[in-house]
Amino acid sequence: MKFHRALAIPVLVATAALTLAACGSEDKTSSDTVVRIGTTDNDHTWEVFEQRAKEQGINLKVTTFSDYKQPNLALSQKQIDLNLFQHIQFLGDYNVANNDDLTPIGSTYIVPLGVYSKKHKTLAEIPQGGEIAIPNDPTNQARALFVLRSAGLVKLAGEVAQPTPADVDKAASKVKVTAVDAAQTALSLASVDASVINNTFLDRSGIDPNSALYKDDPKDAGAEPYINVVVARKADRDNPLYQRVVDLWHDPAVQRAHAETTKSTSVEVKRTPAELEQILARVQQTARKSK
Repeated sequence: MKFHRALAIPVLVATAALTLAACGSEDKTSSDTVVRIGTTDNDHTWEVFEQRAKEQGINLKVTTFSDYKQPNLALSQKQIDLNLFQHIQFLGDYNVANNDDLTPIGSTYIVPLGVYSKKHKTLAEIPQGGEIAIPNDPTNQARALFVLRSAGLVKLAGEVAQPTPADVDKAASKVKVTAVDAAQTALSLASVDASVINNTFLDRSGIDPNSALYKDDPKDAGAEPYINVVVARKADRDNPLYQRVVDLWHDPAVQRAHAETTKSTSVEVKRTPAELEQILARVQQTARKSK
């Protein structure tokens, strides 16, 4: 079954916001089981997720946004009720930068971040002075640098919570790092020795996630900030309908679809809202200190 959903454009204008808000009000008047949810994904998992929700009497109105900046803004502006696209680190950075209090109400999964190459088959083959592309957005950039450090490809100067390429000890590192737009990490494979690529762009570029030369460990305590979450406005964090949406994400049929979509590289995570809020608080404390 094909599901038709709204495609959100990057620019949010007052007129569009008012229109979407009005539509949402009409939906909720006709049925209290309508939930407007935003994402940046558009894959088979979401088809199954919507279908299972419908079977449970919940009408998911899905908006697929074209970039990572929009779902939190739309949620804060009450254009949507929930979003599911980000990990806790991304949410914490957003909240601190925007003085917002969006809140995780459920965990979904964590995806190991990997190093990929078209030129080399092992890490050992990457030459001294080789070039590695990493995402340039602050959240994924920091994680990518930790991955490269763990892989033995770079050394960082000191312990920095959110390192940037400026924190790389060039003299002690095996490779040089080039930060590019996240979408370009996969496209850069032909011109660099390797790239650290977000799972979203692996799928879009047809790259097998199992072909990574190296990945971080999703079970490590240091990976907690990268748990993906369902997010609501703080005032709605105890809404029982929204908790049902979280539970539906863990439905076996949805999990099978997600395993198929991610080629079993995604690891399901079940953490309580209280635990997620504690992780978020730590992330936000670190982000405030680094401002």
